[in-house]
Amino acid sequence: MRAKARVHRGSGNVFVDIGVTHPERVLARAQIMSRIAEIIKERGLTQKEASELLGIPQSKISCLVNGKLSMFSLDHLLVLLNKLDRDVDIIIKPKTKEEKVASTHVLLAA
Repeated sequence: MRAKARVHRGSGNVFVDIGVTHPERVLARAQIMSRIAEIIKERGLTQKEASELLGIPQSKISCLVNGKLSMFSLDHLLVLLNKLDRDVDIIIKPKTKEEKVASTHVLLAA
């Protein structure tokens, strides 16, 4: 007989689910890195061309497109977006009731 698999509902943020410190920040960096990699791909840039355009070594482009989060701060990623001719808007708004409840559960679980 097979053992019954345990299923856990995710929070919607894998970094919360695996217990990463500051998961919202890490998720934001991951999403921005992914978008930068998409833009590089959409433009058909080689890593060398992207390196020249963004003013960072080719090895860092490799880290970026391969999702090495620890290599880039949020600030640096925003600068790279600007170099790719993208405007960045930061929106500050009150949390919804659901977001307040979810963040309370995260704090209680930690």
